[in-house]
Amino acid sequence: MAHHGLAADQGAYAAAQHPGWPVLPLDRSGKGSLVDKIVAAVTDMVSAKELRIGTRMPSVRQFAKCNGISTFTVVEAYDRLVTLGLLYSRRGSGYFVARQALPAALAPVPFVTTPAAVDALTPELYTGVTDALPVGAGWLPPEWYGEDTLLDAVRQAMRIPANRLRGYGHPLGFPALRQHLAATLADELFAVDADQVLLTHGATHAFDLILRTLTRPGDTVFVEDPGYSNLLSLIRHHGCNVVGIPRDERGLDMEALAEQARLTQPKLMFVNTVLQNPLGTSLTPAQAHRLLALAEQFDFWLVEDDIYRELAARGEASLAALDGLRRVIRVGSFSKTLSPVLRVGSICASASLLPELVRIKMLTGLTTSEVNERAVHHAITARPYRRMVEKLAAQLEAGRARSEDALREVGMTPVARPRGGMFVSAGWDIAPTPAWNGRVIADQALRAGILLAPNEFFMLRPSSTIWFRFNVAYTDQPQLRSFLQSIRSRHG
Repeated sequence: MAHHGLAADQGAYAAAQHPGWPVLPLDRSGKGSLVDKIVAAVTDMVSAKELRIGTRMPSVRQFAKCNGISTFTVVEAYDRLVTLGLLYSRRGSGYFVARQALPAALAPVPFVTTPAAVDALTPELYTGVTDALPVGAGWLPPEWYGEDTLLDAVRQAMRIPANRLRGYGHPLGFPALRQHLAATLADELFAVDADQVLLTHGATHAFDLILRTLTRPGDTVFVEDPGYSNLLSLIRHHGCNVVGIPRDERGLDMEALAEQARLTQPKLMFVNTVLQNPLGTSLTPAQAHRLLALAEQFDFWLVEDDIYRELAARGEASLAALDGLRRVIRVGSFSKTLSPVLRVGSICASASLLPELVRIKMLTGLTTSEVNERAVHHAITARPYRRMVEKLAAQLEAGRARSEDALREVGMTPVARPRGGMFVSAGWDIAPTPAWNGRVIADQALRAGILLAPNEFFMLRPSSTIWFRFNVAYTDQPQLRSFLQSIRSRHG
């Protein structure tokens, strides 16, 4: 008891040294860690507006003295509050309140502990290092790409002139590739100068550079729900608050988007205009215009993830073309038409924004690989490339038809009718439970040698059904049909 009295006296003294900061009522005898209790107490103070946006928090040492706790506990609590988007840190200045606590319906979705087997398969969805049937993966069989064209391009790229082996290359990326991309975009979508094209290590690197450039911890970022699973983790890694905007076969829920924008004042939104991952749907021109109008009204950036454009029919809506790169940033990639091994992506943005993106690129990783960029340039300027892409689109269309038939045989229905691309998302009209859901089924599938991508990988909201994203190149396989039929028989 004497010890607790001493701590209280110390806390009162420390609070006097930091006026306005209370000693928190931390019940050390109850359940839960001190870190959890600090996080809950600070969250309550923010909700009650006792701590307003921009308020400077006590230093770690001051907080620890005020409440008679260790600095290690305070550091962990502050880190947790930064992750939740309630605080942000400024080097040399300390921690500050980032925003008011959101209502429960809009609160950041916490990380969920998953079965070990499912955690193990998550990297395999991207790396390709797996012996399992890659039904949920995002890559196609090598034979579906133009192997001869690609191998010839790599050989040509390796003949790089000796004088190009000095230095790191151009900060924007290989000039000839940027010029070709600018000319192609100008011919098919919108006018853009080569100096508005920045080459990256694939689309994910582009997303990271955009987040580093335009957001700060505590900012709100909109994503589609369901949407690209890796992007959700990347946004959280930057300390931003992720808010999902529902998307289904009809497109984005514009009313929900407008309401969330009024409540949360987003900094930017990521959107797949064409052949969205995982649904395979495309926004209509009317929806694209409405989305641009909302971005203008609420003053947020739109990041158009346009990596499936070459696999779509001509004439699909383009945010970048409609907007002229005023508040739209377009991200492209060659991983879906050439190979994921060649890590080359691109950012097209306004001339005013490009210099800061280049600065962040150079700060965080210097230049991108000129060898890879030369290989891509050789491949996409070769005469067979256009025919190769047309053949790939035809293979995907045939694979999609076979996949839909195979999934129908095991009682699964599409979540949406895809307009093209690599994926069909389908499932059963079964309500998930803690004991029986997509993750549990994916865990069982992995043990059976099948790599599935359950809906939980793509969604922020709880789903009312169990569904999976299927890669159409691998879905029409007896091994998969047998497994899904066994699941249906047991739980259908």
